[in-house]
Amino acid sequence: MDPNAVLGPVDPQLGNQQAAYPAASIIRALAQPNPNRDDQTLILGDVAEKALRQVRATVKRLLLEHYSEADAERIANKLSSGEWTHDYALDVAGLRELGINVTEDMPREVYDLMDLFPQTSQRRPSVEFIPLPYTSPPPAVRPRGDRSS
Repeated sequence: MDPNAVLGPVDPQLGNQQAAYPAASIIRALAQPNPNRDDQTLILGDVAEKALRQVRATVKRLLLEHYSEADAERIANKLSSGEWTHDYALDVAGLRELGINVTEDMPREVYDLMDLFPQTSQRRPSVEFIPLPYTSPPPAVRPRGDRSS
């Protein structure tokens, strides 16, 4: 792993184009007493439980190639439990704390391969701030008698 690289948790996100929510947070919210929940919320909770179970099992299966059953289970639970937000950066030191065997000895060939596919330069920032609530600017008012267009 490159010394500057980071990995993130593998927590499933559920929702639609308007909003996505961590599956673990949906399950935690459903654990709170509330007799007024609608069917859609209960269905979302059911899907969230399935998603967490599936992700955890997949991560564990991948880890079993290099770790004991107990370590694979522990690491998979930690990465998929929702302990961190989806964008949390786990660097080399953080991964080692989890018990993941990480080396910073990246082969030179990896960098050579990456050099063959340079990213295009951006003329604008990759993240653009749009204040909320977003409103379109008012239409321009032409002076009276102006017939240009």
